[in-house]
Amino acid sequence: MLTRPSAPTNPLERLTGAGQAWGEGTYAKWAAPIGAVAFSLYILLTAATAWFMPDANWDMLPYLAIAEEGTYPDPQTLHDYAYNAVKDGVSAGDYKTLTDDGGGFRSYMAQNAADFHSLLGMYRIKFLYAEILSSLSHVVSPVEAMRLVQVFSVLLFGAITLAWLRAEGALALAPVVGAILIMADFGDAARASTPDLLCAALFLGGLFAYVRKREAATAALLFLAFMARPDNIVFLTIFAVLLVAFREKAWGVLAGFAASFVAYFAISHWAQHPGWWPHLWFSSIEQHYNMEGFQPPFSIAAYLKAFAASVVRAVTINSWVGVSVLALAGWYGLERAGFRLDRRAGILLAALVLGVLAKFAVFPIHDTRIYFPNLLPPFLLLAAPLTALWAASQGGRRAVLQVIPGDKS
Repeated sequence: MLTRPSAPTNPLERLTGAGQAWGEGTYAKWAAPIGAVAFSLYILLTAATAWFMPDANWDMLPYLAIAEEGTYPDPQTLHDYAYNAVKDGVSAGDYKTLTDDGGGFRSYMAQNAADFHSLLGMYRIKFLYAEILSSLSHVVSPVEAMRLVQVFSVLLFGAITLAWLRAEGALALAPVVGAILIMADFGDAARASTPDLLCAALFLGGLFAYVRKREAATAALLFLAFMARPDNIVFLTIFAVLLVAFREKAWGVLAGFAASFVAYFAISHWAQHPGWWPHLWFSSIEQHYNMEGFQPPFSIAAYLKAFAASVVRAVTINSWVGVSVLALAGWYGLERAGFRLDRRAGILLAALVLGVLAKFAVFPIHDTRIYFPNLLPPFLLLAAPLTALWAASQGGRRAVLQVIPGDKS
């Protein structure tokens, strides 16, 4: 049988209880502004690390190369430009790491312009990122242009997240969202000079526009996200199919999908992309030094080996699997409690989950950055039902407090 706790008699206990009650009351009163400020500080800190503590990764070299192919059409000249730009923009130690791995892939590419040039088709397909870098490189140094894109992407991502939480009346949950971003390696994505975070910010904006039924913005932002990373065609295809299957009207998504579908083939041809299997071979099976005309025969055994290795690494090294499971657990728990997503949000959640699974199945690679765009939106979709659950629990608690004093049993 439950009994009411007796009132504390120790002065220290009373003081501690009073302080705790004051803290709870103050936070409850100011939870939304406190949450917004805390999350904003986290975003600003992340943006600062993206500028002052960037990660020097090898992909910087081909990305800078594709940004200036029009200026340096000769492979050797383009190679020299990219390597000199990185050398001038990173520390001597980082540059040595990028160009000298004891006779391996990096050492070889630093000395072989033609083979380096043969890899660019796998990077050239990130058309929007290359164009932005090319434009910014006329104002700042090439490496600083990369950092500016990262800082902008961090700030845009943070602003859209806050706008989404505010629209759902869930700014009090902003610190929780920040914690989820930490688990999802948001800081690593911010520090890496790649198009991944730019894609994620545009993608998040497109989904927010979809939720708010801003169809034109949905189409434009989802298409721009695709142009930053064309592998988003997997998610867009699944999303469009689900919308049609469930007869949900969302012409913005369908327009964004149609434009991306057409652009995918056009850009792949223009970029001289080597194709799905050669690219998968290079990324997940074995690095090939020259992709010119490289067409290895498809092997189900090689695919399954790459798939299994990526599963193991994804579970043991990366965080995206755990974050995805946490989102599904939150959705399941809220459903069981009777706080369900509306039809429009439910279709989006299903598309996000299936999109991650399909992307991994099509191109099994373990890195969290590949799936990062799909990781936060499920939690933002759950913000509204979670807030409703909290409000209901608080209402129930107040009702209990009102009933107990009159209880004569």
